[in-house]
Amino acid sequence: MPTIRDVAKLAGVSAGTVSNVLNRPSYVNVDTRGSVQAAIKELGFIPRQRSRQFRPGRVRNLGIALANLDNPFFVDVALGADALAKELDVGIVISNSAYDPVREDQILELFVQQRVQGIIISPVDENSSRLQALRDRGVPMVFVDRVTDDRDCWSVVVDDRRGGELGMRHILDKGHTRVAFVGHPEQSKKVATRLLGAQDALSRHDGAPAALEVISVESWTVQGGKNAADTLIGRAPEARPTAVFCANDMMALGMLQTLDHAGIRVPGDIALVGYDDLEWAEIAMIPLTTVRQPRNLLGRTAVEMIMQLLDHPNERMKPHHVLLQPELVVRETT
Repeated sequence: MPTIRDVAKLAGVSAGTVSNVLNRPSYVNVDTRGSVQAAIKELGFIPRQRSRQFRPGRVRNLGIALANLDNPFFVDVALGADALAKELDVGIVISNSAYDPVREDQILELFVQQRVQGIIISPVDENSSRLQALRDRGVPMVFVDRVTDDRDCWSVVVDDRRGGELGMRHILDKGHTRVAFVGHPEQSKKVATRLLGAQDALSRHDGAPAALEVISVESWTVQGGKNAADTLIGRAPEARPTAVFCANDMMALGMLQTLDHAGIRVPGDIALVGYDDLEWAEIAMIPLTTVRQPRNLLGRTAVEMIMQLLDHPNERMKPHHVLLQPELVVRETT
């Protein structure tokens, strides 16, 4: 009797792909399915029925692909997802794409081979053809954080425009009229949205006229914040902003350290606001004022949503977006 490996050899695919064609055909593209089915017919392969069925009470497994686990923000999202998965007796596989689209494709292929029941992803590129292909084949998927609300998908994100407005309004309420925004809005939709919120606050402000300068950095890391601080240190005091709004806490902490080493007082000379409210923000050398994102809740909500999709597969093609709200946390840098 021919085996599943015989079919795989004839079709030029892996045994796992043959298994997916038999058990989860939506995970395999049309051409590959055709090759496998032709090999099955030619060999007269008959799969054992019991191997094609899930065992009663089988634990569901989810795949979670996060954009960058070097960033504590994504670690907290993963921990939130893991906590709820544990409560629900659901298995999860967490992977790090490290902002690399090729690695992301490899991770998604691995998830398919491992036959995860659903995928949660903070995509490197939300317009990836690979993601669209999986969705077109009916794979349950929830996008986290790095996706726009006009996309035809299920997603959970934080209202970054509102967050940008909260941070900027606090700065303006403190009486600052020379403000800098540090980030890379030309590279990141999220940063661009936070900047848009800051501009909203500026346009609605009825106090003294204020100017907003954008300082672009190559990455939103601690080093990016240090580089932005070096830019300010090189200016005459009267040419510096009196307040800086950083697009995330990592940049704000890098800036805080560099300004302090240069003898520039925070908040005496320059007030500083971050974004995320990482654990480090509260225990920084000067506790950081920041806009808090509900990071754990992002992960938990994503798991709730993917479980809903698994329980109600007819809802998979209906877009559904959950928008979580940020919160201003005032500490000692403003």
